[in-house]
Amino acid sequence: MKKRFLALLAAGVFFVSINQLQAQVKLPQASSSTTIEQSIGIKKVSLTYQRPNVNDRVIFGGLEPYDKVWRTGANNIPSITFAEEVTIEGHKVPAGTYGIFSIPKKSGDWTVILSKNANQWGAYQYKQEEDFLRFPAKAKKLNDKVETFTMAFENVKPNGADLTFAWENTKVSFHIAVDQSKEIMASIDEAMKGEKKPYFQAAQYYYTNDLDINKALAWANEADKGNTKAPHIKYWKAKIQLKAGDKAGAVKTATEGVTMAKAANNEEYVKLNTQVIDSAKK
Repeated sequence: MKKRFLALLAAGVFFVSINQLQAQVKLPQASSSTTIEQSIGIKKVSLTYQRPNVNDRVIFGGLEPYDKVWRTGANNIPSITFAEEVTIEGHKVPAGTYGIFSIPKKSGDWTVILSKNANQWGAYQYKQEEDFLRFPAKAKKLNDKVETFTMAFENVKPNGADLTFAWENTKVSFHIAVDQSKEIMASIDEAMKGEKKPYFQAAQYYYTNDLDINKALAWANEADKGNTKAPHIKYWKAKIQLKAGDKAGAVKTATEGVTMAKAANNEEYVKLNTQVIDSAKK
């Protein structure tokens, strides 16, 4: 009896030791996980997704059949979080976290699906009733193969960006738009009540977003006062003057900017101010 007990005890110790050894083994994931955080305007969009490799396989029309819901990557479906309401291809999407499925097509637009259930492994439990939105997304063929599945934010501007994903010889993209103008303008108005007024930043924003150019010029004039060594302010003021139709004023301001930039040995703003001068003289 004692020998049997000792044998069972030894077997148990061996089993535990093997399990502990296995638990210590560290292996890389077949498909790596990536998280991207992208600022669009004054808010952020975060995206987490998995990155499988082609590995000499035929992907679309092979491993991933056409016209069938695909997890869009590997393992867990991508999850995307919007900090505020956005517009995707003309559709309003409230702030929150969504899962991304897609339906590959042999030709033409793909279908992209935003799911209200972002915590899913694969498309095996996909339920259409959990869809928040379906929309077409442009797909194009690539000359060069993309080995590792890649999602990215491209063409990022203050009012939006394109979300793309590419794998094998296919790239798909759709546009995410934001409208933060009211919030930003309200924050500018509030900041202008303070002691340190953001004249320069406010002028830049109004110029870049095609808002009241006269207000932008007034702020640029305020920013320019006393800044005798700031060629970047001269540059932006000249751009605003040019946009407001004052070519002569733009030339004068940009010329002052060139002089300041040369004195500071700042080749970048010598070039930029000179570009404004050339544009104003056309």
